[in-house]
Amino acid sequence: MKVELTRIPEVLCITPARFGDHRGFFSESWNKSRMAEQGITTEFVQDNHSLSSEVGTVRGLHFQSLPHAQAKLVRCGRGALFDVAVDIRKGSPTYGEWVGEELTFENGKQLLIPEGFLHGFITLQPDTEIIYKCSDFYAPECDGAVRWDSCGIDWNFKGTPILSEKDEAAPALADFESPFVYEG
Repeated sequence: MKVELTRIPEVLCITPARFGDHRGFFSESWNKSRMAEQGITTEFVQDNHSLSSEVGTVRGLHFQSLPHAQAKLVRCGRGALFDVAVDIRKGSPTYGEWVGEELTFENGKQLLIPEGFLHGFITLQPDTEIIYKCSDFYAPECDGAVRWDSCGIDWNFKGTPILSEKDEAAPALADFESPFVYEG
């Protein structure tokens, strides 16, 4: 397993080893003890799986506030996506900054996004599947969003993205009062 720091050190890019032969491959996408050896002790309680049929589908930027804040471990089960994390911890030296990683079925990369970060992605191929673990259960009363185009993210996409009504109506980062505080 390869663990790489991103520009924001709390966000990690994890690439599990793949063991292949003429049949395909095998990979451990999550192993609690191997992650602990790397200093990653996040506990996960829920797995989510979504399919976006069209290229240019944007989901996000989403978060879940306390007391049900979520860390996420995101990977691509099929297709390709550009996955993004934005720091929204008040007082953080990287507040408002973002990191992104292309996650594809082929590269097997995963992005570990801690609590206190917005999460979103744009699909790069049709019928892209996103599979991710969450450190807390979904709690609708803690669900929130920030507008996808208000954080200076280079989505590297030409055209009009496909958005949900929730994401279209989300406030801009400049108008957002974050519930998270940097504790570093």
